[in-house]
Amino acid sequence: MVAKKPRVVVVGAGVAGLTAAHRLCAGGGDRFEVTVVEAGARAGGRVLTSEFAGHRVEMGATWIQGIDGSPVYALARDAGALACDRDAPPYERMDGSPDRVLTVAEGGEVVDADRVARPVEELYRGMMEAARAGESSGGGSVEEYLRRGLRAYQAARQGGKELEGIEDALLAMHINRERTDTSADELGDLDLAAEGEYRDFPGEHVTIPGGYSRVVDRLVAALPPGTVRLGLRLRRLDWSDTPVRLHFAEDGATTAITADHVILTVSLGVLKASIGKDAHAAGGVAFDPPLPQFKRDAVARLGFGVVNKLFMELEAVPAAKPEGDGGGGGGGGSEHPLAMSAPPEFPFLHMAFRGHVSEIPWWMRGTESICPVHGGSSVALAWFAGREAEYLESLPDDEVIRGVQATMDSFLPAPDPRDGAKATSRWRVKRIKRSGWATDPLFLGSYSYVAVGSSGEDLERMAEPLPRGSNVGGAPPLRVLFAGEATHRTHYSTTHAAYLSGVREAERLLQHYGN
Repeated sequence: MVAKKPRVVVVGAGVAGLTAAHRLCAGGGDRFEVTVVEAGARAGGRVLTSEFAGHRVEMGATWIQGIDGSPVYALARDAGALACDRDAPPYERMDGSPDRVLTVAEGGEVVDADRVARPVEELYRGMMEAARAGESSGGGSVEEYLRRGLRAYQAARQGGKELEGIEDALLAMHINRERTDTSADELGDLDLAAEGEYRDFPGEHVTIPGGYSRVVDRLVAALPPGTVRLGLRLRRLDWSDTPVRLHFAEDGATTAITADHVILTVSLGVLKASIGKDAHAAGGVAFDPPLPQFKRDAVARLGFGVVNKLFMELEAVPAAKPEGDGGGGGGGGSEHPLAMSAPPEFPFLHMAFRGHVSEIPWWMRGTESICPVHGGSSVALAWFAGREAEYLESLPDDEVIRGVQATMDSFLPAPDPRDGAKATSRWRVKRIKRSGWATDPLFLGSYSYVAVGSSGEDLERMAEPLPRGSNVGGAPPLRVLFAGEATHRTHYSTTHAAYLSGVREAERLLQHYGN
């Protein structure tokens, strides 16, 4: 008689779920029956490579945070995604991070780099490096820590009181950058002590020439045919006994699947929706019995924010000519110099907002920069986090374009020779493309962070299987295991965390069966 194979259902075909399935299939030989169920119409989760205006762009995961020893970098290499194909479109950050930055204050005043902009940036970077090395002083939030540092810097500087206003604006600019790095709505929500536990892999941070989705394609291709099933959205999980029963919505009908073990990789946003009073209405999963209190508390305390990217195709606008210049070629008059010259490249623009220009909408004030996706590109990118990112999803394209245009008119005004003419930018926004992670019901946000009142221990509680203690001898068997970026204590918020957590839960099952 042939023994029945343990059936493992992996919920979610993102990096965590696909990695767990791959590890079970490879490490367990033919010992497990593995199925990956995905609510959406594609695999990849928060990895989504797209194209815009002739460029390859990432709507979700963008960077590999360190390449030395990185399993994600190794996957990209094995997939052939690190090679630069001359026939392929240019890709986001193909020239790395810009080393030539133009910092401008609202109204168009270029900030002195040596005297003002660079010292504040070095202060910010040094303080964040100290925080992540566990060397920061004081407690509380990251924002409190950074503002204490700026006040100390200003107090120690001899003179220069007139610089304090622009220095405050520059620190706010870097805080906007940190918000997009961490997904925190406010850095006042971000726990300072937890920054000392976060880790990147060593080495440079890179983007993937062939697109991040090539990593996903590699993982899917390595699974047995038919392993991944799309269009099945988990609505209820009955884990009261073995087998576990999973109830899915599929094309308006309900489908039930049983499993010996479930590896759940849904986002922390979906889990937060699941612990509300009406999980279905909020977009979550109904657990029967409800998640135990230790798990609910960890879900509630941890932060899960929104980060969105706004891509803009730009075109240069011809400079205005002086009044009375008919543009003829034979007269004695001369054209304005900017009207004669070719348009310059769009700069790597960092913006210090000071609240001077009323036409700039509030949601634009939450971004640090508008930068070309690589040097010389006509496609620019702005990052948004928190309430600004969520609000951006609600706006029609024309309103977004007006808001960006008003911002560029203020920060990059072109000289205009016409008397009384309003200064406008030399660039115009033609069209846009943006992500929308907050309103996507399959994610309800972007990635996790350790909020004030939480700790790295909550990330470990997220990773504990159910029933609690089930991987200890004599306890009930493993039923529900948890993977995903919000279940890794040191790499949370990254694809590294997703990958490593998928391996961890597959290994837990392999060890459970003596492999």
